Amino acid sequence: MNTKVSKESQEQAIKVAKGTQKKGQTKEQTKLIAQGIEKGISEYKKQQSKKSRERDKDRKQQVKQKQRAAQELDELGEANEIHSTDKLPWVLLVLSWLGFISYLLVNLN
Repeated sequence: MNTKVSKESQEQAIKVAKGTQKKGQTKEQTKLIAQGIEKGISEYKKQQSKKSRERDKDRKQQVKQKQRAAQELDELGEANEIHSTDKLPWVLLVLSWLGFISYLLVNLN
C-alpha cells in the first residue's frame, strides 16, 4: 500500500516514536515505530473523513426530507384554498337566485 503521508503526520509520528524510545533502541527500530504510527494516523484520518462524509450525507438527506414535507404542506394548503374559493361563487349564485325569487314572490302578491 503506497499511500502518501503528509509532512505533518510524519513529524508527529517521529516525535511520538522518539518520545517512547527505550534505552538501547536502534534508530532503525525507532524508524519502524514511526512508520507504524504514521500508518495509524493515516487510518485515523481516513476514518474521520469517512464519518464526516456520512454525517454530511445524512444531513443532506434530512434537509431534503424537510423540504419535501414543506412542499407537500404548501401543495395541500393550496389545494384547500382552491376548493374553498371554488364554493364561493356557487354560494353567491344560489343566494342571489333565492333573493330574486323572494323579491318576485313578495312583489307579485
